[in-house]
Amino acid sequence: MPREVIIAWGHPNITAKHPTTLEITKDEHLTPRGDCIIGVRASKAISDLPQEIKGCLCGGKKAMIVLYLPDYGMREVVTGFGSPRLTFTHPTDIVVRKSDYVCGRTLIIKADKAAADLSREMVRLLKDPSTELHFIIEV
Repeated sequence: MPREVIIAWGHPNITAKHPTTLEITKDEHLTPRGDCIIGVRASKAISDLPQEIKGCLCGGKKAMIVLYLPDYGMREVVTGFGSPRLTFTHPTDIVVRKSDYVCGRTLIIKADKAAADLSREMVRLLKDPSTELHFIIEV
């Protein structure tokens, strides 16, 4: 099973209130309008993912995203699906979607969770810039 671990960090403006998407970004700054973003300063964007992961997702395979806070032993799991329409072109972002909308930032579609579905305890911890988030992709 192909696996990729991306490291991202918390930010004081993380609210995780978006009902249909969740996102991590390489960007360092976040405005309060970015209500789908759960991590900043990500170690990789969607365009940086290995070809093995991209190939599996383009085949429409089911994928699991583990959101893990190693300092707290806290984790959440999000499942969804790849699509032949995925392009993996965005230079800074990775987006998980409940819908079947696809753009260059989309990692999986038809996900069972978005930012608003995450535990509020996890979201509270992600407001701290020193909180490390492991965004683990398993296909």
